[in-house]
Amino acid sequence: MSLLRRDTPTSAEDWLSERRAYRTSSSTVTAEQAMRNGVVWASMRLRADMVSQMPVDVYRRVGPILVGVDTPAVLKSPQDFAEGHPSSIGDWLYSSQMALDGWGNSVGIVTARDGLGFPRQIELVKPEEVAFRISGSRIIDYKINGESVPSREIWHERQHVWPGMPVGLSPITFAALTLGGALNAQRFMVDWFAGGAVPSAILRNEATTLTPIQAEQMKRRFLDSVSVGQPFTTGKDWTYEPIQAKAAESGFIEQMNYSALDLCRFFGVPGDLVDVAVQGGSSITYANVTQRNLQFLIQNLGPAVKRREEALSQLTPSPRVVKLNSSALLRMDDKTRAEVNQIRVNTRERTPDELRAKDDFEPLTEEQYAQFDRLFGSKNATPAAKGTAA
Repeated sequence: MSLLRRDTPTSAEDWLSERRAYRTSSSTVTAEQAMRNGVVWASMRLRADMVSQMPVDVYRRVGPILVGVDTPAVLKSPQDFAEGHPSSIGDWLYSSQMALDGWGNSVGIVTARDGLGFPRQIELVKPEEVAFRISGSRIIDYKINGESVPSREIWHERQHVWPGMPVGLSPITFAALTLGGALNAQRFMVDWFAGGAVPSAILRNEATTLTPIQAEQMKRRFLDSVSVGQPFTTGKDWTYEPIQAKAAESGFIEQMNYSALDLCRFFGVPGDLVDVAVQGGSSITYANVTQRNLQFLIQNLGPAVKRREEALSQLTPSPRVVKLNSSALLRMDDKTRAEVNQIRVNTRERTPDELRAKDDFEPLTEEQYAQFDRLFGSKNATPAAKGTAA
């Protein structure tokens, strides 16, 4: 995530430097220190863990029906750590989800393609090494470590998109932008660019060089905009660099005095799932843990999973779609699972062999069916022949 810091030439830049100098050295927090924030880390880790455990299923849409098809290689081993050491899709999903929740963007370079031209391998890159050159509401250039990479060779997922901004935001940045309009404490919006109130990034005007008079006018426009809590925009295009993200997030959290429960809300993670005390005497017991997990998967993680499914579906030719099987994470106790399975068989929703396959059992043999008949009696009596008395 990142603070929108204005990078203007001459006097405007000097003015911002002076504003930043007001901060004491004791308030500076490195990115590594900010990542040590236990609640933020636990929330990101929980979300990434859940997504990485979901089996990736690929279907071909036939009318209203989805028919399972083979999973492409990119959704099995998306990248190689070294020659002969491919990563699993679980590792890749974990890393990309951490980037999405930490910076709002997950970016990778397509290093290989299949026979149809779809990505075969996608090498994820560090979010802080990525810069986006933006014109209006479009990304016109990607830079990795300062080097331009063609857009067709870039894989880009995003989340928490602000209207008119084509790059994603982390949950804390998104909260800062959303809540900032209602918060005037410590001149929050005045310190937006220079005071470290929100996470740090760079918006740089690369289209023109300003004269001293123009720079002074730019400074006045900047002051007029941020003093009333409005965004400051000018120029033709911009370079967005997500740098010093976690350090500035930590400063925002400290300034606004947000609690651990507030941070959980930002990430969409119930406090009790990351050992944060909840208010009102609420408690989670073994009797309702399954319902609690279901609520988390549907209400909290469900929207993020849906967005990821839509993004991953772009790696397969239409009309194929990708589904992350969140149902596989719901671990019921043996008694409840047996009752549910019995209902599914009795209602003809599943066959016994389908349910056995989920427990890694082979299909029932004729000998096993015969043994069940001897123990419990056959439910399928041979019908009487026509014309024969019953």
